[in-house]
Amino acid sequence: MVSAEIPMTADSRPRHVAIIMDGNNRWAKQRRLPGIAGHKAGVEAVRAVVETCAKRGVEVLTLFAFSSENWRRPDDEVGALMRLFLMALQREVKKLHRNNIRLRIIGDRSKFNATLQAHMQDAEALTAGNTGMILAIAANYGGHWDITQATRKIAQLVADGQLKPEEVTDEHIQQYVELGDCPAPDLCIRTAGEQRISNFLLWQFAYTEFYFAEVFWPDFRHEEMERALSAYSMRKRRFGQTDDQVDRLSGKSESGDEFLISPLAKSSPC
Repeated sequence: MVSAEIPMTADSRPRHVAIIMDGNNRWAKQRRLPGIAGHKAGVEAVRAVVETCAKRGVEVLTLFAFSSENWRRPDDEVGALMRLFLMALQREVKKLHRNNIRLRIIGDRSKFNATLQAHMQDAEALTAGNTGMILAIAANYGGHWDITQATRKIAQLVADGQLKPEEVTDEHIQQYVELGDCPAPDLCIRTAGEQRISNFLLWQFAYTEFYFAEVFWPDFRHEEMERALSAYSMRKRRFGQTDDQVDRLSGKSESGDEFLISPLAKSSPC
């Protein structure tokens, strides 16, 4: 289990990138196309971003594919999205497997039909032994749901006498939230000019850097992803510390010279 403790240093390359893929419908509307055309075009953007992140050494890439609030959309759009999700699982998982990428699907699967749930399980099983980048797809996911389901599990431990209320710590919540065994997201990207979290990874985003892109998701390809990674590399993540403290912990003096100290060890990836 990765610790819930706030880190003290960070690399210039994010270990974990999370993306809120926004603007598919608006992209389609601009082209006078049905909304589902935007979602189909968005699949191409997913391919490009997965490829770029894998090449750049990102360890975990989490994509917000379908929120718990998206069920409120028109029935025909939701149905089309489910069919597209199933098609993507059928077509893309073997490619992921060939490229040593491990697929994880996070969220409440109970609302999905049995066929889609079975394909989710099969896709995860096929790639479970892969050792490259982890691609996490958030489907029927909400941050409130995530924290609630984690606290229910902890409450059950208390009810069963396995844990006392005063013994509950951040570590217990970290253990039971989705992706709790992974490094926390270093960078969250949101496309289409929107600047909000939309109930995504609320617990996990405690110290995440944010990058907002103006382009709609279907146009977010290799170049845009590289731009986001470059912008992140220029950030100084303080984690509550001063600049001088951060420089010393990262092994650099104010002049840019290296200190004769070793950086803190990274936590292991999930």
